[in-house]
Amino acid sequence: MRALVITGPGRAEVQEVDPPTAAPGEVVVEVERAGICGTDAEIFSGHMSYLEQGVSRFPMRIGHEWCGRVSAVGTGVDPGWLDRRVMGDTMLGCGSCRRCRRGHRHVCAAREEVGIRGARAGALAEQLAVPASSLHALPDAVGPTSGALVEPGGNALRAVQGAQLSDGDRVLIMGPGTIGLLSTLFARATGAEVHVLGLPGPHLELARTLGLDGVWDDATLPDLPWDAVIDAAGAPLLPARAVELVEPGGRAVFIGLAGTPTPVDSRELVLADVTAVGVLSASPALEETIAAYASGTVDPCPIVGSTIALEEVPDVLAATPGRGREGAEPRRGPTTAPARPRGPKVHIDPHL
Repeated sequence: MRALVITGPGRAEVQEVDPPTAAPGEVVVEVERAGICGTDAEIFSGHMSYLEQGVSRFPMRIGHEWCGRVSAVGTGVDPGWLDRRVMGDTMLGCGSCRRCRRGHRHVCAAREEVGIRGARAGALAEQLAVPASSLHALPDAVGPTSGALVEPGGNALRAVQGAQLSDGDRVLIMGPGTIGLLSTLFARATGAEVHVLGLPGPHLELARTLGLDGVWDDATLPDLPWDAVIDAAGAPLLPARAVELVEPGGRAVFIGLAGTPTPVDSRELVLADVTAVGVLSASPALEETIAAYASGTVDPCPIVGSTIALEEVPDVLAATPGRGREGAEPRRGPTTAPARPRGPKVHIDPHL
């Protein structure tokens, strides 16, 4: 089968590789759609921390945002999974440690991460093998585009849940990248007043089309009381700014990751009684995300700017900044909505 392989820093190519087989407890999925995110670009650059720590190594097959159809099941797997449309959890905990037993498999010290950490091959390929325990079924109402946005959507939903928004609260979301824009959609569904802060450009222009209460850059941001601030941008100075902007007694949520340490003065947290929340992984919110997409409460599809073939991925990775900056516009592939500004997310159809 065809698969994208990152062979070293800044080097990637489509290769013919052996197709996966369904080991005991696993399934093989025919991939319908997969996404690229900043983590993938960071791996491509060679600067990803897992590479430095030795828990991941080249060659790597990336891709952790995906959906597809189960084509084979291994021993011990319910045959009812066959031919079902699914997406899968990225975080694969060991299942036996204290964190896993407490329901925190996504922070298991021995975890694999599909296409990111360990030897688990990712979804930028025609087929993918994953544990059946990681699967989540997709209803017909969640098509390929939405299905491949469940994983980033779960991250965004958890960020909004961390903000603990109520009807009428005012939230500022910093960064109109994929997670930031998805966060705006989930926040709007709570009844909150939703504002976005970002750099001028096409992603901020896309935010203006989403029916939000305010879209701002640094020069225009109004002096308003923010009940919660979500940092989804990943710039080193923004966590401190989130703490500065949030109302006393409010909540600052951090889901963006910068490439360097980010200074936050704990005295500002204490003296303003601000709650700081860190979010890693969509795992605890995948089912809720699927339900929100299926019901139409949240439509994530405008976030996708292009759908491309595997052969185009190396060019996109080379053009996409890694962690710490908002994603670049994809250079190739047709837009899915030519009348609108292009969304930040690039999708891959491995069968093109």
